[in-house]
Amino acid sequence: MGKLPASELLPGTLDLLILRTLATGEMHGYGIAQRLKQVSGEVLQVGESSLYPALQRLLLNDWVKAQWRASENNRRARYYTLTAAGRKQLAAERAEFTRVVGAIEKVLNMA
Repeated sequence: MGKLPASELLPGTLDLLILRTLATGEMHGYGIAQRLKQVSGEVLQVGESSLYPALQRLLLNDWVKAQWRASENNRRARYYTLTAAGRKQLAAERAEFTRVVGAIEKVLNMA
């Protein structure tokens, strides 16, 4: 199995993955992409062209908030934090994802 670019994820899955990553704490965009890559055993590759539009969508929905400041290497970076509405959305999306995966498993395992 190879690497899976964000464009090949199920619709809405990237938002779920970003929300889940931010549930562990505040992070800048590059850090989010690196964390997803690391935790997935380098299977999930989230590029800027997918990541930043998703983060913008999350900001517009008030599921995350952002603040500009210096990163660990003294570069200006936008740090994202999960909001209370984002935590609620994460729970809802996680439940829906589990339901969909269960349905897909049933189809794959049918006799």
